[in-house]
This record gives sequence, C-alpha cells and structure tokens, in this order.
Amino acid sequence: MATHNDLGKEGELIAQQFLQKKGFKILDCNWQQIRYEVDIIAYDKEFLVFIEVKTRSSMRYGFPDEAVNFKKEKMLIDAAEIYLEKKDLYNEVRFDIVSVIKNEKEERVYHIVDAFQG
Repeated sequence: MATHNDLGKEGELIAQQFLQKKGFKILDCNWQQIRYEVDIIAYDKEFLVFIEVKTRSSMRYGFPDEAVNFKKEKMLIDAAEIYLEKKDLYNEVRFDIVSVIKNEKEERVYHIVDAFQG
C-alpha cells in the first residue's frame, strides 16, 4: 500500500485528470508562497478556481473533504488573495474541494463546487 504522501500525490493526479475531463484549464499545481499552498488552480469558464484535494484510502473516517476545516479554508482564501495580487488577476474566484477515495478495489472522485465562500 502507498504511503500517506504517495496516496496524496496520487489523489492530486486523479483530481487533475478528473477536472480536465470536465473542461477545467489547469494553471498551477501545488502552488506555494510563503506558508501557503494550493493543490490546484484552474479556470472553469469565467471562474478562477482554487481547489483543495483530499485523498483517503477508505471511508472509515468519513469523506476526505470533511478534513477541510475553517483554518484550512482561511489559508486557501489568503493564498488566493496572494495569487491574484502576484499574477495581477481580477477574475471571479471560487473555492472547490475534490475528494478522492483510492485503494486496491476502487477509485471514487467527488467534486464539491463552491465549497465555501472567500
């Protein structure tokens, strides 16, 4: 079985492929600035979408997206503000979560559009 970090990286790749099939244009993956990180930044039509990817090997502890708490939301909002300023962008912004369940028997992807407000 993959280690925790390997599973997370695999989940991010699955999420990227999933989003591209839905028509998203991926701009950045694992974008980092100071202490901030965003898993995926992409365009979905007119929206610039900041996406958190959470991956688990089972539902034993609930859906992966349940791990996105208020503190993580705040970090994503702050990261988005920095990204927009650095890139001099003025797009409408949205925050999505992609939840991935991946193990030897299954691979499931759940996409929560507009998961929280910035």
